[in-house]
Amino acid sequence: MAWWVWVAGGFVLGIVEVLAPGYVFLGFALGALAIGLGLWTGLLALGLPAQIAVFALVSVVAWALLRKVFPQQRGEVKRWTRDIND
Repeated sequence: MAWWVWVAGGFVLGIVEVLAPGYVFLGFALGALAIGLGLWTGLLALGLPAQIAVFALVSVVAWALLRKVFPQQRGEVKRWTRDIND
């Protein structure tokens, strides 16, 4: 019955991501949701240490994929070449 803790944690981390965007907490949220759904469906029958290890692995993979999909723009400044009133 620990699946709901993982799912609730995933939703909380998703809310934190909305409040502090940067695609950092979203990877952890996806990892927690994956563990929660795996436990709920019965695909993961693991003890707590193994759950935490799988959570860490899924979170790092999700974070890396999010960095590829949404690359961080550093030092780029938008320069307007014309006025919107022209």
